[in-house]
Amino acid sequence: MTMGRSRRWWDDYPLYDLATFTLGHEEHLDDVIAGYGTDIDLDVIHAWWSLRSLLIIRWLVEHGFDPFAPGCEVDVLRSRM
Repeated sequence: MTMGRSRRWWDDYPLYDLATFTLGHEEHLDDVIAGYGTDIDLDVIHAWWSLRSLLIIRWLVEHGFDPFAPGCEVDVLRSRM
């Protein structure tokens, strides 16, 4: 995501919805993008996935969930490496 005079973070906010919808289900991303009907920056989608996963790890631990369990947030982050 680029911060500058010509582009602000909220310019990419609609992609947050797409990223949330496809988090953990990257196999469906192409279909979702095709249905969205516009030019989508995949790097922004991937950045939203990473940010969401990083932010939720602490909440999961504090509420008794294991973010390291198979298929959970840490797996999502590792899959992006």
